[in-house]
Amino acid sequence: MSCAAIIVAAGRSQRMGFDKMLSMLNGQPVLQWSLDAFLEAEEIDTIVVVTSAERFAKLAPGTGKPVLRTEGDEERYLSVIRGMEALPSKPEYVTVHDGARPLVLPGQIDAVVRTARDEGAAALARRMTETLKRSDSQCLTSESLSRENLWIMETPQAFRFDMLSDAYNLIKERDIQVTDEVSAVEAVGIATKLVENQRPNPKVTVSGDLPLAEAVLDSLNS
Repeated sequence: MSCAAIIVAAGRSQRMGFDKMLSMLNGQPVLQWSLDAFLEAEEIDTIVVVTSAERFAKLAPGTGKPVLRTEGDEERYLSVIRGMEALPSKPEYVTVHDGARPLVLPGQIDAVVRTARDEGAAALARRMTETLKRSDSQCLTSESLSRENLWIMETPQAFRFDMLSDAYNLIKERDIQVTDEVSAVEAVGIATKLVENQRPNPKVTVSGDLPLAEAVLDSLNS
């Protein structure tokens, strides 16, 4: 069963002050690490990178499977839709990944896709382990929150293609605000099976995230 990957890398990195997708991480751009993982994943047939031509020109797409490019949009979910529309043919499944999560492994991608084939929708996530507090408007604690059954969402997230397409059509029609694909399918009443991640898969958001990601890579390779 065919599965395409949409790697979202259309943001302008405003919080970083420079292009985080092309920032060097152990010798190659952050976005290249994400792309390489999908190139190696057994379950992925085609890849669409949603990014600018300038960024894409600095990547090494390899020759193992088709790697396409399309421009992004102002909203993340619109960029995902553009990636889906750029596919030359409709696959049975699609997986979406934030290009700024460079530490994802090919095996994790495959596990999420295989779970989606069983469940219809799947996503990589990690359990909440920190103590949670609610505060008031003055940043004074008001109560503790139970972390039982709470998860921190990551990517990739994989779905039957028609399922995600229908969900995003509804999102556009009703102008619903969503932050990821799991939120989109929840809006149409579909639950997502979570695949637990027990290793770091941080999103590079600010400049301090780069040395942290490098330290993780060094520890894994030592």
